[in-house]
Amino acid sequence: MNATPVYAIRRAGPADATLLSDLASRTFSETFGHLYPPEHLQRFLDDSYSLQAQARPLADPQCAVWLLERDGIAVGHALAGPCGLPHAEVAPGDGELKRLYVLREAQNGGWGGRLFQTALDWLLRDGPRTLWIGVWSENHGAQRFYARHGFVHVGDYEFVVGDTRDHEYILRRPAGSPVAG
Repeated sequence: MNATPVYAIRRAGPADATLLSDLASRTFSETFGHLYPPEHLQRFLDDSYSLQAQARPLADPQCAVWLLERDGIAVGHALAGPCGLPHAEVAPGDGELKRLYVLREAQNGGWGGRLFQTALDWLLRDGPRTLWIGVWSENHGAQRFYARHGFVHVGDYEFVVGDTRDHEYILRRPAGSPVAG
């Protein structure tokens, strides 16, 4: 008899850097790896998702990382902090959902939405502020999800993976915007 899996979201800490490095590499590769030549993907993973790169936001008090766990095993993560997107209207104090990934095997159970809401609640803990998200221009499902939460397309930029340049959208939700969940 199979027991019902137990899901939980917990705030990650510095001791989770190795776990986050592995999970971030796995989720990015599973989601987008097919888009890139293997050497471009590996160069990106080695740079962006290395142990050292993951230790930085875990140690930064202006950032927060959450892990989605199923039966104690990490299957997703979210990263939030100050906005670093290249848009002229980004202001000091604006927040950004920098990453939101759930392994395919754990999708469609509502837990990605809970992970998203956990990150937004943290970003808004001190009151309303403008929120930003970068999303791949061809990720229509994510765009629809974010639109349901009040985010609108306000700009574009290039996201570099190795020598590949992806067309990305910049989404914004103004402070105090009503949200249809």
